[in-house]
Amino acid sequence: MVGRVAALAAILIAAVAVVVVLVGSGGEDYRVKALFQNASQLVKGNLVQVSGTKVGTVEEITLTKDGQAQVTMRIDEKYKPLRDGTKATVRASSLSGIANRYIDLRLPPATAGALPGDVLTQKDTTTAVDLDEIFNIFGPRERKALSGVLRGFSTLYAGREQQANRGLLYLNPSIAATSRLFQELNRNGPELRTFINESAGLVGTVDERRDDLAGLVTNLADTTGALNNRREALAESIQRLPAFMRRSNTTFVNLRATLDDLDPLVDESKPVAKKLRPFLAELRPLARNAVPTLRDLSALVRSPGPGNDLIEATNANVPVRDIALGPVNRNGAQREGAFPASTKALAGATPELAHARPYAVDLTSWFDDFSHSGYYDANGSVGRVALNINAFTFLNGLPTGLIPPNQVAPSFLQLAQTGLNNRCPGSSERNNRDGSNPFKPYPGYNCDETQMPLGP
Repeated sequence: MVGRVAALAAILIAAVAVVVVLVGSGGEDYRVKALFQNASQLVKGNLVQVSGTKVGTVEEITLTKDGQAQVTMRIDEKYKPLRDGTKATVRASSLSGIANRYIDLRLPPATAGALPGDVLTQKDTTTAVDLDEIFNIFGPRERKALSGVLRGFSTLYAGREQQANRGLLYLNPSIAATSRLFQELNRNGPELRTFINESAGLVGTVDERRDDLAGLVTNLADTTGALNNRREALAESIQRLPAFMRRSNTTFVNLRATLDDLDPLVDESKPVAKKLRPFLAELRPLARNAVPTLRDLSALVRSPGPGNDLIEATNANVPVRDIALGPVNRNGAQREGAFPASTKALAGATPELAHARPYAVDLTSWFDDFSHSGYYDANGSVGRVALNINAFTFLNGLPTGLIPPNQVAPSFLQLAQTGLNNRCPGSSERNNRDGSNPFKPYPGYNCDETQMPLGP
């Protein structure tokens, strides 16, 4: 009897635990309200999904005082709270049916804060647009014309469905770029209104020139007829278009990223563009007056006929590449290029420069003798004093020779050193006590260390 009571108690405890888990153990339900432009055929019980995974259901749909649809969503506790920046979009699960809507949530990065007030305003929601709403904007005449266009597309793509499907894959970059274009247009509302007003004026001006426009249409008809006569060439061009578009796809993708990188430049250029308007207005007369000059310059650069423009004069010259690399026929003989000749000349001059390089100090010291004004040490300016004895002196204001004229040359040869034409670097000064001069760069260097100035 005791065992039966224990078993019954265990069953009751398990049942209570299951009820607690399924009904009340998860805490209060998490509810979020979203304001839509209209309910878009949502009904109570429709799913709320994140990336195709169910995270809740639509609990209630009410109408606000200002005519908005307020949708109350019951969301799983693990998504509480939704992050600020969450976007809600009403989507259709299929093209058939009416109450086949669900709400798709796009969650921002985890670094975003909590959604304020657990309410998604209309700026964070998007209402689904049904096809009948699109067609309702057209009148009977427009719908009939649109029907004819669709039938024409059916005839055009008959038998080419696969090629058309492959071509539509390349439409996505254009649609994405168009989306960004309209985002930029919405961002600059005043400028867009100004553009629309000016466009209205343009339409009025076109209406005033409708006779000229009729002539243009006539000429366009002639052009279309000419294209029809070249339909084979046009068909060949269209056949080559898919290969060209495939090659252009990568370029367009990279261009998209480049345009995104240019957004900061465009934002920074907007204030400057306003200042450029007066400058461009003043520049317009200059550009207008420059038209004849540019026309003459164009004729100078390129004119019909042989030997009468700058391009042909430039082509008549020997290309710089041939002059630089050679060989080339110049002045009646075949000669090597400027680069090979310069290389040989530099190679021949290298030994001479290498031999003269150690004498650079002697050369600068020689120039210094013409310009140096003295020396400085810790006590201030000092000077070099030397005794100079000339071959004559002044006596009673007249120069009197100390050495007879006939003895000047023998005396000079007796006292002077000649033939010192192979000195080593540093030999312009007397031998220093530390043995730093004369300097012989290496043992085989062509200089004579014994050729030194007179004196200790």
